[in-house]
Amino acid sequence: MSSLYQHGTLAMLMGKQLQGTITVAELLTHGDTGIGTLTGLDGEVMVLDGEVYQATSDGKLNHITDKDTKMPFVSVHFDQPTRRLPFSETSTDTLSQQLKSEKLTNIFAAVKFHGDFSNMHVRVAQKQETPYPSLLEVATNQSEFQEKDISGTIVGYFAPSVFSGPTAAGWHIHFLSDDKKFGGHILDFEGQNIDGTLQIFDEFRQHFPLEDSDFRDMSLNLEGLSDDIATSEGGKQ
Repeated sequence: MSSLYQHGTLAMLMGKQLQGTITVAELLTHGDTGIGTLTGLDGEVMVLDGEVYQATSDGKLNHITDKDTKMPFVSVHFDQPTRRLPFSETSTDTLSQQLKSEKLTNIFAAVKFHGDFSNMHVRVAQKQETPYPSLLEVATNQSEFQEKDISGTIVGYFAPSVFSGPTAAGWHIHFLSDDKKFGGHILDFEGQNIDGTLQIFDEFRQHFPLEDSDFRDMSLNLEGLSDDIATSEGGKQ
């Protein structure tokens, strides 16, 4: 059995619940690979080989070694590939089509691949303070960065449309450069010399912060939620 573990939901972030509710120490008991964000939507996180990295809105990248650091939303899994990716070049526009034969429409899957990227365009959420705004509000004022001819690793997930709310439908992928100096949530990319894997999950484990009173008291406007999440994520589905 291959499991994808997710703490928190994107709907919570839309509902202004940006407080950290899981520690890095606890998170790493559920996976060694994944993506997320820190308290207050403080940057974009990649978990790679059991290490946690944070891209910040000022263009810096930090190695998070404090295991008490908290996160409001994060997805992780143990890297146990299903198969190698069947292509050496890919992009934001072609990734889904290149994996069409895998029939991902109704399942969760992860990609993890290294490559040389002629274009890498990312965004990084800016840290918020209480009282927190919604993810949609934050997305209107996010930092964007673009690099040409950069090598690194992409990690992220595909989720079925029916799960929009708990997570982002379609692809949600992050980038970390080889030199650990550049990264973020991917808006657009073009890659060559691609070498990596696909992992398909037969279990999706959704974990909720039940001890957090603000989460328990949260109310959501469900009308248009999926569209708002897609707008906030800013990627191509």
